[in-house]
Amino acid sequence: MATAVQTLDISPVGRVEGDLDVRVDIRDGVVVEAYTQAELFRGFEVILRDKDPQAGLVVTPRACGICGASHLTCAAWALDTAWKTQVPRNAILARNIGQLSESLQSLPRHHYGLFMIDAVNENYRHSKYYEEAVKRYSPFTGKNYEIGVTISGKPVEIYALFGGQWPHSSYMVPGGVMCAPTLSDITRSWSILEYIRTNWLEPVWLGCSMERYEEIKSYDDFMAWLDERPEHANSDLGMYYRIGEDIGLTKFGAGLGKYITWGYLPDEDRYQRPTIETRQQSVYAKAGVYDAKADKFYPVEQGVTRESTTHGWYDEGSEPVHPFNRTTRPMQANNRDFNGAYTWCTEVAHEQLGRLEAGPLSRELIAGSNLGESWQHSDPLVLDMYKKMGPSLWLRHFARMHEACKIYRRIEHCLREFRLDEPFYIKPKEQDGQGWGATEAIRGALAHWIEIKGGKISNYQIIAPTTWNVGPHDARGERGPIEEALIGTPIHNPADPVEVGHVARSFDSCLVCTVHAHDAKTGKELARFRTA
Repeated sequence: MATAVQTLDISPVGRVEGDLDVRVDIRDGVVVEAYTQAELFRGFEVILRDKDPQAGLVVTPRACGICGASHLTCAAWALDTAWKTQVPRNAILARNIGQLSESLQSLPRHHYGLFMIDAVNENYRHSKYYEEAVKRYSPFTGKNYEIGVTISGKPVEIYALFGGQWPHSSYMVPGGVMCAPTLSDITRSWSILEYIRTNWLEPVWLGCSMERYEEIKSYDDFMAWLDERPEHANSDLGMYYRIGEDIGLTKFGAGLGKYITWGYLPDEDRYQRPTIETRQQSVYAKAGVYDAKADKFYPVEQGVTRESTTHGWYDEGSEPVHPFNRTTRPMQANNRDFNGAYTWCTEVAHEQLGRLEAGPLSRELIAGSNLGESWQHSDPLVLDMYKKMGPSLWLRHFARMHEACKIYRRIEHCLREFRLDEPFYIKPKEQDGQGWGATEAIRGALAHWIEIKGGKISNYQIIAPTTWNVGPHDARGERGPIEEALIGTPIHNPADPVEVGHVARSFDSCLVCTVHAHDAKTGKELARFRTA
């Protein structure tokens, strides 16, 4: 006789911002099917239709409360490519500073405020690290929780020196930026950066100097570093490895095994005449796709992007279309039907390679490839760990932690490269056309597509990392990245399915709140509890 399947509806599954619901089918204590549901429609693409082309600079940073600079970056570069602007090197540096400082604040905020809280869940009382986890990561009272959440406010002080405010600044504009930092602003930024290094990054996050950590190039190097000194093992990075290994985070949450990054951080000397065609060879962190099952890397450009709405609440048909060819038409009725439509998220795919995962793991895997130009960033560590440890939710989050030093170094680079006697803005000439702006938000691949006709926006499309990752099953039945990552997840307590939270939060989806769970077949409420 087949084992009965228990169905859990978990709604919502995160801690802040918006609504992500998850339905999982469980057999013998393991997830065998999953459906991710975006329950909130915001409609920025509808809002921007027929507006002034520069409206996106003001509207789209509000698409996310934590990644406004990433959306602003995309909106500005999309207009630059549409209007064929010239962007001065100082402006490129100032834009990159905003992107980087916002990402640096997100690292501790996510790690302490969202992810590591799960380590103090009662399901892990058996862990030999549980007492230490409670001391460090308990919400509001944990020692490292307090340090991390407090330090997360410092990087955006750098952002504010350039952007005037954070969040929701609009200082990036076609042709450059609306700021002219002084030597005092640069010096103050250096001071803030050094404060982050000496008060958190080295003593708490790494347990060593940045220079020592940057020597790690392989899984074996990492393990040797871990055992080298007690400070390494007791750092938050070392403790994450030990806790994750002990409670089994290295054993589930693998996902699709296919990854995408648009690359980011345009080089200040190589992208002053931005075009859609030349972007990928002009960014510091390289773009690409990795198919782990075939162990093959592929270059990527925006033309391969396809979006479909088979299981979305949209009246657009089921055929995959390029964003330039999509017209967003939401349905009034949005009843949940897992055989039909059950989400506001679309299915995003590569035209040939299908569904792909976006995020820090994707960036770091491509960083280990031989794609791109010789001057572009390369780092073999995470790819080596992937091949020796296998994919997991643990490695997905580790890739994000690993980026702290890199982000810090690029902020240093930007601050060193400013030439304060040179321009920050060159006035562009407005014109009709199509534009594309892309970046890597801390969560992954983000892109904006704009079409301008008659001096107005005729079409605006946004595909965020969460669109890639939270997308539903497609017309062929292939699951989205989070849905696939949930398959095989062990659920030890259906009344408190913290393991589902682990997987979802390893993607840092921006649809994230309080959790309640019930058995969808009987309607019985299994639990109602707070996660923040």
